[in-house]
Amino acid sequence: MSVQETNKQLCREYFQAFLARDTGWMARHIAPEFVRHDPGLPFEVRGPKGVAQLHDALLPAFPDMELPLLDFVAEGDKVLVRLKVKGTHTGAFGDMAATGKRIDIDVLDLFQFKDGVLVEHWALLDNLGMLKQLGALPQ
Repeated sequence: MSVQETNKQLCREYFQAFLARDTGWMARHIAPEFVRHDPGLPFEVRGPKGVAQLHDALLPAFPDMELPLLDFVAEGDKVLVRLKVKGTHTGAFGDMAATGKRIDIDVLDLFQFKDGVLVEHWALLDNLGMLKQLGALPQ
């Protein structure tokens, strides 16, 4: 298997581990110096513990979260993943009380690997669309 195919598989596993809060997988495959660049987050995501913290911030708000993976593009040590975030807002999300509304938003995630370990992640989510779907902003 090529490095690019291996890295694509690690991306698939990352999303499975994220949903399951598999801290063992995270400790093995996410570098301690890992950083997620995400302008929509009110906190910094660093290392495996930061990814677990992100899980703990999102999954209580959207416990039925699904992450359908749509496309993968790999070149060198990077993989771009196009996916959806789907779920029902049944718990507090930051300062927003549960609305019971469903979200279905587009995401682009760019991952960088070094020696088979995730070292950096750039996340672009349709946060505006999500806020509209939750009723926090007018359609």
